[in-house]
Amino acid sequence: MVHSDAATLDAVFSALSDATRRDVLERLGQGGGLTVSELAQPHGMSLTGFMKHLRVLEEAGLVSRTKEGRIVRCALSPAPMQEAAVWLSHYEKFWAGRLDALARFLYHQEETEWRDPSPGATIAPRSPSGAASTPLPPRSGGPGPSRKR
Repeated sequence: MVHSDAATLDAVFSALSDATRRDVLERLGQGGGLTVSELAQPHGMSLTGFMKHLRVLEEAGLVSRTKEGRIVRCALSPAPMQEAAVWLSHYEKFWAGRLDALARFLYHQEETEWRDPSPGATIAPRSPSGAASTPLPPRSGGPGPSRKR
């Protein structure tokens, strides 16, 4: 397993925990650098409030800002996201292997429990108590009153 800097991973996952910040990253990933005003506009919050979100993204290393006169542009910095993806891929492989093993086990269980022991015989699923089950009543009653006048 690749060991990433724990503080970097903490900052990236913290930054990704907010929908506004995820939206900013998605928008920056679609094209060139956008201005702070362009990024803030769809979120319906004050520029000061939006700048706090931008600062979290910048501290996590996910966004870089450049100033051209009075215009501040933001750009996506993918390296920290790639580190997080590498960290997650280790666990994806782990869980994929576990789920594959569970699927094989369940398939084997289904094959052995439902296998027909003799020609013409049928096997019904057994309840854990061994008692016969009573059928459930229908969920709805008869038709209700008509809305026609």
